[in-house]
Parts: sequence; C-alpha cells; structure tokens
Amino acid sequence: MKTYFITGTDTDAGKTFASCALLHAAGKLGFKTLAHKPVAAGCEQTPDGLRNSDAINLMSAMNQDEGYDMVNPIALEPGIAPHLAAHDAGVQLSVSRSAGFARGIMMARADLLLIEGAGGWRVPLNNRETLADLAKNLNKPVILVVGMKLGCINHALLTAEAIKADGLEIAGWIANGIDPEMNHYRENLTTLAQMIQAPLLAEIPPIRSGSWKDAAEHIPDAAVKFILGKN
Repeated sequence: MKTYFITGTDTDAGKTFASCALLHAAGKLGFKTLAHKPVAAGCEQTPDGLRNSDAINLMSAMNQDEGYDMVNPIALEPGIAPHLAAHDAGVQLSVSRSAGFARGIMMARADLLLIEGAGGWRVPLNNRETLADLAKNLNKPVILVVGMKLGCINHALLTAEAIKADGLEIAGWIANGIDPEMNHYRENLTTLAQMIQAPLLAEIPPIRSGSWKDAAEHIPDAAVKFILGKN
C-alpha cells in the first residue's frame, strides 16, 4: 500500500478537499483507497459520538470499508488548535499514540492510504511534539496542498523547507484554488512550480459546486498512477 502524509500551507488550504478529490480519482481508476485523520478538532456531538465533517468526507471519498474510529481515532469537540482542544477535553495527545493508530490502519489492504494532518506542518500535539513529529515517526512521503491565495508563495516555500529539513520527501504538491478572485494566479502558480522542488501533481481550480467529485476531474490519471508507482 502506498501511504502519504497530507499537509497544507495553513488551516484553510483545502487539505481534505484535495485529499477527497485524489481518493475519488484513484477509486475511479479501480484502486482501493483509504484515509486516516489521526486528530480532528471541531467535531459535533451525534448519537454515535463525536464526529468530524472532514473525517466524514474522507470516508465518503475512500472506497474501502473502515469504521469511523479507525479513520478518526481522536475526535475533539472545540474548533481550536488540537493541543488546546485536547487540554480542554482532558485528553493527552502524543506522537506515539497517534502513530499507533496510524499503523493500525496501515495494516489494512488497499492500494492508497492518505494520512491527513490538521492545520499546517507545525501544529502542536502537546508542549513538545507537533504533527510534523508524527509525519517523521511514520516516515512516509508528503503531499503538500497549497491554498492558492495572496501569500501562498511564502507559506508554501516555508512549509516545503520545513518538510525537507525534517528529512522527509515531498512526493508532490497540489495547487488548490481557494480564492476565485486571486490576482496574478497564473504567475503565482508558475513561481511555485519553479521554486518547489517537487512535481505539481494537480491544479484544482475554484469549484463552484464545492464538490470534491467535481474537483477529482482535475486530478490527472498520470498523477494518480505516479503516486501509486504505476507509471
């Protein structure tokens, strides 16, 4: 199973949207897909317990059957930074615990597993550890989702530098059009393509429908096969 850690340039970069599009595109090509969101803040109380909309979307996009607790083992109600939400809930977050959950789903049978972080690369889990430490522990290549808006070049380049400084490979990046009014969009994209030392996997324009199924139409088959090593 090919496994990738999904991170973004910031909280609103569209990690889940891009991940769902990628999962759906891979599924349309006949590949078995799974997703994992180790920690999710901003969950709602339901009859089945706390549920996170991002995790629900990931479950809808993947095509292998796994329970919610396998996809999102740590669900926190407040919509704030995970370490703060965990503190309020009396929950202890740690890399070792989250890595254990991740390795559990990594034992499942599938072709592609996307492990999605929360927020950006350095979001804290506790006073000593961040989600970057989880990615380092799992030692899987990273797919960077760049939210295309004013300031994205700085955010993207700093994130790419941090990923490489942590000793991880950037398998590729996805340009996610989150600002339909962005000035000089094409010039920004060209600059990023020249400066991020990793392949541009896909360019997702602003999707009026808000549907990741529509966004999947902008994920090239070649990109799916590339990350699955099927080229």
